[in-house]
Amino acid sequence: MLKNTEDSYGLVAIALHWLMAISIFSLFGLGLYMVELTYYDAWYKGSLDLHKNIGMTLFVVLMLRIVWRVINITPKISDESASKVEIKAAHYAHLALYVLMTILMLSGYLISTADGRAIDVFGLISIPALPISFANQEDITGNIHEILAWTLILLSSGHAMAALKHHFINKNNTLVRMLNVLATKSLSINTK
Repeated sequence: MLKNTEDSYGLVAIALHWLMAISIFSLFGLGLYMVELTYYDAWYKGSLDLHKNIGMTLFVVLMLRIVWRVINITPKISDESASKVEIKAAHYAHLALYVLMTILMLSGYLISTADGRAIDVFGLISIPALPISFANQEDITGNIHEILAWTLILLSSGHAMAALKHHFINKNNTLVRMLNVLATKSLSINTK
C-alpha cells in the first residue's frame, strides 16, 4: 500500500516521515558538533560538506513530502476522544513543522552561498548561489538557522511526545499507523 487510506498512512508517507525525522535529528547533532570545530580540525571541512549535502538533499525530500501530502488523503483522527482544540493544535503543529523545515533549509542555503559560490551536492549537481546577496548574509542567516534548528528540534520532540501520549495514555493507534504500513482499524490498540 503506497498511498494513504482513510485509516492509515501508506508506505511512501511513512518512509518520508522517518527518513526526514532521522535526517533532521542527525543534522542537528552534526551541526552541534561542527560549531565546536576550528578551521584546523581534520573534520572541519568534511563535516561542513556533509551537513550541506544532506541538507540540500533533504530539501528535495521535503518538497516531495509536501507534494505527496497534498495529493494524498490524510487519514482520519484515530482518537474519538480528541477534542476540537487538540485536533486544531495537531493541525497547526504539523503546519509549523513544515514551515520551520522549509525556512531552516533555505537559511542553510543562504549561509552556504553567502560568498557567491555554488553548493556542490555529492559531486552530482551544483546548486548556484543567488545573483544577489546582502550585508552580513552569512552571520544573519546563521543566527536564524540556529534558532530555527533548536525550535524545530523542540517542536519535533513535542510531536514525538504527543504520539507517545496517544499510544500509552489514550491507547489509540495514532503511533502504530506511522510505524506499520499494515496498521488499520483491526490493529487498533485494545482500550480495555
